[in-house]
Amino acid sequence: MTERSSGRPFREARVDLAAIAHNVRAIRAAIGDTAVTGDPAVTGDSAATGAAMVMAVVKAGGYGHGAVPAARAALDGGADWLGVVDIDEAHELRAAGVSAPILAWLHDPNRGFDDAIADGIDLGLGSTEQLNRAAAATGTANVQLKVDTGLSRGGAGRSEWAGLFRAAALHERRGQLRVRGLWSHLANAGHAEDLAQVALFEEAIALAADIGLTPELTHLAATAGALRVPSARFGMVRIGLGLYGLSPFDDATSAAIGLRPALELSAAITSIKRVPAGTGVSYGYAHRTADDCYLALVPLGYADGIPRSASARGPVSINGRIYRVAGRIAMDQFVVDLGSDVAAVGDRAILFGDPAAGLPSAEDWAAAAGTINYEIVARLGTRIERTYSS
Repeated sequence: MTERSSGRPFREARVDLAAIAHNVRAIRAAIGDTAVTGDPAVTGDSAATGAAMVMAVVKAGGYGHGAVPAARAALDGGADWLGVVDIDEAHELRAAGVSAPILAWLHDPNRGFDDAIADGIDLGLGSTEQLNRAAAATGTANVQLKVDTGLSRGGAGRSEWAGLFRAAALHERRGQLRVRGLWSHLANAGHAEDLAQVALFEEAIALAADIGLTPELTHLAATAGALRVPSARFGMVRIGLGLYGLSPFDDATSAAIGLRPALELSAAITSIKRVPAGTGVSYGYAHRTADDCYLALVPLGYADGIPRSASARGPVSINGRIYRVAGRIAMDQFVVDLGSDVAAVGDRAILFGDPAAGLPSAEDWAAAAGTINYEIVARLGTRIERTYSS
């Protein structure tokens, strides 16, 4: 087979930053001009508080897309805030010159908050212990109190709300911190459950006000809630998966909700060989060739985040045609049975990208692996070079 050279990286995650900016604008358009504060079905209140702000969530390396480029693209698209999981992720953004407001919400219990406060990072706090540590730190912390409204992960439980709010109000009166926000997270367990969480969050907001807190930010909804639970929008929505053009819904594609997938994953084929019918392929010979055929070797494996559970099922586009992984995915590579089709060393094998371009999707790979699209993009490894276009 003839070798071809494209000048592209060996393994490449090509990220379209314009798509990320587009997705922010598309979600803003979808949620409309107002942030509804109460669902009439729950509260009887249809008041609005103005335009909802957007927090672009760039945790976990921007869901595998690259945190700093994704953050900048999201801000270009009109995002107001950035969200990360831990303080180190926030520091990475600050070190790159990103000055937008940032919230970090999962904290090492043995780590202090001085450096976060110095870097202007808001702290998402869900316990009085965390709150007291923030109050004792050097400088005045901006904090956003997290309450648990039903996800049963982080955040203060309902019985703890009053104590947390009173402690926060006391620290605020002493000038030790500023309560900038109040927030929670939907469980996406169904519409009735979502509305129940909205109602609980309304209770938390009212209780905080009764105790004397006046947070300027209230937020509950991530992408799914922002798009389908209007009463959950409050003053801000957090956009994670949707930022990257992926759908959080089983019944709607990215295109159907106006989003553009931002990442295309590919690698250069490293070997083409012709083999006879009955040839075993990869470990365990889980695949044997039906006829004389060409086999293409793709240098991506589970060390790069390609799920081994997608063996024999994962789709791959080569020269405009879609094939399936042949046999088992290995640590560094997998094989594609091309049948009688001809390809060359150096041709690109595209695992997923934008279906609008005729490519397999992250959802296709998730289905093949028995997982979700979040995991497919977030698990991509460091051997894959990220490149960016706008």
